[in-house]
Amino acid sequence: MNQNFTQFAFTDSVRKVQEHYGSRKAYARMETSGDQYRLTERETEFIQSQDSFYMATGGENGWPYVQFRGEPAGFLKAIDDTTLGYANFRGSRQYISSSNLQTENRAALILMDYANQRRLKIWNEVIITETGEDPALVKMLEMPDYKASIERAVLLKVQAFDWNCPQHITPRYTASEIEQMTASI
Repeated sequence: MNQNFTQFAFTDSVRKVQEHYGSRKAYARMETSGDQYRLTERETEFIQSQDSFYMATGGENGWPYVQFRGEPAGFLKAIDDTTLGYANFRGSRQYISSSNLQTENRAALILMDYANQRRLKIWNEVIITETGEDPALVKMLEMPDYKASIERAVLLKVQAFDWNCPQHITPRYTASEIEQMTASI
């Protein structure tokens, strides 16, 4: 069942802390705003323009793990309005996220647009497919001009998402963004 992100994030202890600090009434209204799990054009365009994201998983020892994923812009693809996917390229070969997802298939993504001070949080159920299991899926997710070795395909079934407050996002710029800004000087 897909739900509003508040049903994942606002546990009883979170509600108590919100009450203590005076934000509970505002967030109680947010909890009744309805389900938010179908990606709109706004989310899809944002997601597919990113060249990186952070993914949080939980280990069997109870410790959270956050991994930075970076590839060429567009590597995270919107398959439909409730499914994202990416080709998992060979990296450091520690396999911490992959292993965590074998025991607990839930992950949270944070996508950052530092230059425009935007942040999108997405709660997902994850399906990992080895390259030989579904060649058509791997083909759909590959980046033809990116020559890294694909080890598996990762599908993320969106359960909820939330655009986060930009107040404390420090603007940062990629080399490409700086080149674009200075090209006309």
